[in-house]
Amino acid sequence: MSTSNYLNRDLSWIEFNWRVLEEAQYAATPLLERVKFLSIVSTNLDEFMSVRYAGIMDQLKAGYIKKDFTGYMPSGLIKRIMKRTSRMVAEQYKTFREISRQLSKEGILFASYDELTLNQRKQMDTYFHDIIFPVLTPMAVDQSRPFPLVHNQSLYLATLLLKEGDDPEDEPYFAIVQVPSNLSRLVRVPMRANSKKQEFILLEDLIEQHIQTLFSGYIPIAVHGFRVTRNADLTLNEEGAEDLLEEIEKELRRRRWGSPIRLEVKKGMHPYALAMLKEEFEIEENVFEIDGPIDLSYLMKLSGSLIGYDHLRFAEIESVYPQEFADTDDFFNVLRHKDVLIYHPFESFEAVSDFIGQAADDPAVLAIKMTLYRVSGQSELIQSLARAAESGKQVTVLVELKARFDEERNIAWARKLEKSGCHVVYGLVGLKTHAKITLVVRQEHDGLRRYVHVGTGNYNDNTAKLYTDVGLFTCHPTIGEDASSLFNEITGYSAPQHLQAFGVAPTDMKQKLFEIIRVEAKHALAGKPARIIAKMNSLSNQEMIDELYAASQAGVKIDLIVRGVCCLRPGVAGLSENITVRSIVDRFLEHSRIFYFENAGEPAIWLSSADWMTRNLTRRIELMCPVLDKHIRHSLNLILQICLNDNVKARHLQSNGMYYISTNPEVPYRSQFEAMNIKSWK
Repeated sequence: MSTSNYLNRDLSWIEFNWRVLEEAQYAATPLLERVKFLSIVSTNLDEFMSVRYAGIMDQLKAGYIKKDFTGYMPSGLIKRIMKRTSRMVAEQYKTFREISRQLSKEGILFASYDELTLNQRKQMDTYFHDIIFPVLTPMAVDQSRPFPLVHNQSLYLATLLLKEGDDPEDEPYFAIVQVPSNLSRLVRVPMRANSKKQEFILLEDLIEQHIQTLFSGYIPIAVHGFRVTRNADLTLNEEGAEDLLEEIEKELRRRRWGSPIRLEVKKGMHPYALAMLKEEFEIEENVFEIDGPIDLSYLMKLSGSLIGYDHLRFAEIESVYPQEFADTDDFFNVLRHKDVLIYHPFESFEAVSDFIGQAADDPAVLAIKMTLYRVSGQSELIQSLARAAESGKQVTVLVELKARFDEERNIAWARKLEKSGCHVVYGLVGLKTHAKITLVVRQEHDGLRRYVHVGTGNYNDNTAKLYTDVGLFTCHPTIGEDASSLFNEITGYSAPQHLQAFGVAPTDMKQKLFEIIRVEAKHALAGKPARIIAKMNSLSNQEMIDELYAASQAGVKIDLIVRGVCCLRPGVAGLSENITVRSIVDRFLEHSRIFYFENAGEPAIWLSSADWMTRNLTRRIELMCPVLDKHIRHSLNLILQICLNDNVKARHLQSNGMYYISTNPEVPYRSQFEAMNIKSWK
């Protein structure tokens, strides 16, 4: 174990994905929900490999030997990552086999072709010939046909063949077949007579069963699945890009053939085929032999494809429409009298959509300004913004084109908004815009009034049902003025303004947080009430960790609720004995960023889009907004207390980097389930 005062970011991330895997193993979680967690483990690991692992490999190839602040050089870190991820993947597939056995008891079976009845085989044969066969393209590899482009994270079948009449000892022919990604990977098998069991067969198994039809005159001697993960991190020369949108489109195309950094193969792959793949992709070390179906992300669609299995899912929750807006169609009238807090998914995102919709249709509204980082496929917000622009309102939308893996969708929305007459901007060179804010400017009888919504999560109605986030509606003049200044800075040439309320990265948020933390330390040394509760997704900035260590040493009690990566070591004598760190992984993705400071008995609370990571504090436009309404501060404090009281899903970080979870608490307290009771925090 490293003797550094800090935990390594990448190893900490692996521990987070282990916690997700534990949810798939948690017996009390409904079976089809456990299947979803198993899928999430795969998609998480894919992103980690294609971005974080790929970045470390780039350092290694460049001969970079400097240690990071946690004490690791790239070579040593790669070895630790390989060891831990290999163990994780083995455990993931062990869990998959156990869940498959339990699903079969419930009448949901993953079948092989040989296990089907004669009638089922005939129907599957017909499905192959009518639907699958026409879209398959066998690609031979020989002297005249070089190895074809293998797409990033697409599934292929490596096929070894002999000509009819050849000696079995001859060197085989080699070909690959891409498993079509536009067909469902899970193929539903018609039910057996007098049976209610649901059976599925994998698309690649059907192709393998019929592989002979693709190679007439040849005999297949081995067919094995494989998948390549490529470096998918975008490297943009924004300074030299005349059109950022076009430059990103080019980079997205390049992503398909980024350098290979991971090879997954079916366990027991023929040595000749494996050697061919390793040579082609120039991969020796990062090869995973998979004991089961490669890439379990397809399992996410299983639950949605099944009817009549509600007992194997979480009971649906009906998001409550915020009570402050429930009996009115006039959001502006409500907000003139008080601020409103919304807690998703327990309260409905419809209120945000309705607010934008009312602003779009209200003739008194002069302008709407909004940041969009990730939006859903059928976003009402986009329709409302387009409608507002078409009616003559000044609509300015900052669309972040560099939102990783959502670039293509955001490009499409940007073009749609431009066609409707919106002013679309793409942010500042070198900085992602991650702040989540909407400003509505309205002409009223006593002058112009600004209405603001600030959120911790994206303006995405789909993720708002799956992520815990908070959003604040206010028309406080100070916040409205800061919102105007922020948009002027982002969209124009305005120099960074002295903001009255906001903290904004990369200009002053980090320093403002440091000052607030130092004030808490002074209060503690003076014997005044001093405490910090900070909830976020990740904590990895070394300077921020050092400030927290100093505050701990001054006597400040610090409770951190960090879902994912945490590089701080809690509970180290003389350094961090006053700091606790817990991670909550449960039904919903914990996503809200809430910062509480005791402030000598006059508590201050902030909402933010930013985690305490170097990228958020120095390379992104982020927003931290104070909560000025005392009733909302009370509500947010209750939300934090609910999280701190969790003894079912909260894992506690130890100084060695490992997490432990309470076992069999006398009085179980599960924070997300408690939060479903709106009265518990409002």
